[in-house]
Amino acid sequence: MSNIAYELFASRLKESMNQQQMKPIDLLHLAEEQNLKLGKSHISQYVNGKTMPRSEILQFLADALQVDADWLAGRTGSAQNFSSEKLNSGSTKLPTEFNFCPRPDTVNGSSAAGSVQSSAFSKRSDSVQKKSSSRQDGSEFSAPSASQPALFKKSSKLNNVLYDVRGPVVDEAERMESSGVQILKLNIGNPAPFGFRTPDEVIYDMRQQLTECEGYSPAKGLFAARKAIMQYAQLKNIPNVTIEDIYTGNGVSELINLSMSALLDDGDEILIPSPDYPLWTACATLAGGKAVHYLCDEQADWYPDLADIRKKITRHTKAIVIINPNNPTGALYPKEVLEGIVEIARQHHLIIFSDEIYDRLVMDGGEHISIASLAPDLFCVTFSGLSKSHMIAGFRIGWMILSGNKAIAQDYIEGIRMLSNMRLCSNVPAQSIVQTALGGYQSVSNYLTPGGRIYEQRECIYQALKDIPGLSVVKPKAAFYMFPKLDVKKFHITNDEQFALDLLRDKKILLIHGGGFHWEQPDHFRVVYLPRIEVLKESADKIADFLSYYQQNRR
Repeated sequence: MSNIAYELFASRLKESMNQQQMKPIDLLHLAEEQNLKLGKSHISQYVNGKTMPRSEILQFLADALQVDADWLAGRTGSAQNFSSEKLNSGSTKLPTEFNFCPRPDTVNGSSAAGSVQSSAFSKRSDSVQKKSSSRQDGSEFSAPSASQPALFKKSSKLNNVLYDVRGPVVDEAERMESSGVQILKLNIGNPAPFGFRTPDEVIYDMRQQLTECEGYSPAKGLFAARKAIMQYAQLKNIPNVTIEDIYTGNGVSELINLSMSALLDDGDEILIPSPDYPLWTACATLAGGKAVHYLCDEQADWYPDLADIRKKITRHTKAIVIINPNNPTGALYPKEVLEGIVEIARQHHLIIFSDEIYDRLVMDGGEHISIASLAPDLFCVTFSGLSKSHMIAGFRIGWMILSGNKAIAQDYIEGIRMLSNMRLCSNVPAQSIVQTALGGYQSVSNYLTPGGRIYEQRECIYQALKDIPGLSVVKPKAAFYMFPKLDVKKFHITNDEQFALDLLRDKKILLIHGGGFHWEQPDHFRVVYLPRIEVLKESADKIADFLSYYQQNRR
């Protein structure tokens, strides 16, 4: 779709909003009422002519603004000489050829269909225009009445929560797919769609136990599952762990949210790596805390910058998060780096949270070391699970292990226990396979050595990307991600999300921009190398061709 089409849609959208006296926040409220996923960033993309909504969002906007959907999308109505009209993104004035096109059922407000416009959209639009009341803080709301119920808004706690791994770029890909476009997906670490299969013995074990997993388990998890996790912790040399220190969860994601909610008060700070897995920042923010990002150094194989960590500590800092092996960089931290982090945590009395979901996906003869094994005198929380190592992301089974000096964290542990009890228990059928999955031979090892699928796919995409002019990349040592760097001067890039959108539209390749991982500079993107080699080669060729002509701010 051409930039002119995007600009035409943006102009008509702004004109329609002016006609109805509606602001972006009004559309957000209406979308919430209709249970539609629409955020501030989406509307910003629309009104600035950067993307088009998928069909159901387009229809929603047309209904809300009482215009024809085809007209709004630019499929009807005159577009003569539009390309010669330079639109000002801050202006809502249209060229004279654009005549405002109300929906056929609303012309003159007199048809039978028009009377149907006393529906929720019509009522909401009227109430938004009248704006009969306002709050003391200046935010607008509609006063409830017998015919007009109050608008229900999302919690203000979500105002600064972002999770761009599933943001506007992914939404645009979904819109393109819905119109029949095939997309090459390098954006998400979900093994199953790429042909990775769960070990047979794990599936067999679940089938055998399924009829015994119909009820709740204890809140922390099945005894057999926690016993197996405890033994795994012993193999990792994690000290001072009993069965009572282990909590199962519906994936590590649930447990990250739980652990942040139990710890953080408003204004508390927590150190999180940059780049990060963005759920850590989102959950810390949702809990009322402040995520303070410390740098990982690309010149040092993406290891945490210890000096930067020390600089970021304040009297409000309560904990530090490490992600090892790392998503999105694929880094594997050596013992000396981990010891440095432990010493900083010791000096400043910090809790250590260690996300180790990729600890069994290590290549090149490397060894994963649990940081908790180096910190018996500190309170540590270690996270892992089976989603990646056993290719069962959809089964939702993860765990967290409390270790070290638990005496200093009894009140926090009580908070964890309370929240764990409130969600009753995690997925019981998935818990039933933990003992089998962690015992015996780990079949994922076959993928990680020369000739193995993950190993060879890493070699393929690494060699291909590093040979592209204007790209550089640190070779990952674990997981199935890499985080290439763009020469922003060569490509005149100032907006990495726009780069990802442009690549998607031009080459039908979906990947996530570096900003989605809280990397501040617009010069990185994450590649997932789970697709087969032929797909990776095709993707690399298309990226190389795209970068041979791409100039973001000279287009």
